[in-house]
Amino acid sequence: MALYQRHPTRSLAAPVLVVALDGWVDAGIGAGGAVSAMLANGPTELLATFDGGPLIDQRARRPVVHIVDGINTGLTWPTIQLRAGADQQGKDVCYLVGPEPDFRWSEFTTAVVELAAAMDVRLAVGLSAFPAPAPHTRPVRLAATAPASSADLITRVGTMQGSLDVPSGVWGSLEIGFSAAGIPAVGLWARVPHYVSGMAFPAASAALLDGLAAVADLRVDSSSLHTAADASSRQVDELIARSDEHTAMVRKLERTLDDAEGNALDAEGQLPTGDELADELERYLRGDGSDSGDPPSGI
Repeated sequence: MALYQRHPTRSLAAPVLVVALDGWVDAGIGAGGAVSAMLANGPTELLATFDGGPLIDQRARRPVVHIVDGINTGLTWPTIQLRAGADQQGKDVCYLVGPEPDFRWSEFTTAVVELAAAMDVRLAVGLSAFPAPAPHTRPVRLAATAPASSADLITRVGTMQGSLDVPSGVWGSLEIGFSAAGIPAVGLWARVPHYVSGMAFPAASAALLDGLAAVADLRVDSSSLHTAADASSRQVDELIARSDEHTAMVRKLERTLDDAEGNALDAEGQLPTGDELADELERYLRGDGSDSGDPPSGI
């Protein structure tokens, strides 16, 4: 039985495939904000729907029940969709969105690569964001991952030097699958300051959109995200200025990042322990702190 159902649509011309599935690491809702901004910029068409039954744990991602005056009027089930849209120049862009599968990753990878090959996808780009020892006062920098066959793509973005073994999201499997099918693929990762990683950080979303535009030769509008990022940065500035400890933490992060020239792995090894300060600031930004007032709305 096929994992997905195709839907009639127009023919596409060598689209870029953007993968932004919920459920794995997405610090600051960086990828979520980026793909939401792209989807809001124009109409999209449904290309394929994946059957959530064999892929998604409904107890972990429960359907939404609709109740009107006590009457159960139906359920909305979590689904994975492949949609088609276009950038500002009219170039075709496809989006794989929805919850990351809980099960059958190998079969899911095969199905996505099959769809990508059928659509003659010219490039697959995964979007994500991770907590990093970086200050919010510096531009968000990206890191890239890619299979060996697409190694040239990461030189356009930047990498984290050294070896790293970490649990994988489904994008890790998709990268390998795309490579085996001869489809270039690259994962873009925004480095989000660890002390604001638990809330929306629009600067990360803006950086991901700009990185996507550069690596995929697309024209996308990230102006609203940059505006939101400026406002968010000012609010965080105001909150941090109320604490000498938090101010000192940010200044130390600035010095470390500047000395390491933005290499996240090198910086991590040099950072002093600041987890307590980060946890405290995160709680405060969420409105759980008790030392002074509520945080400004919008953070």
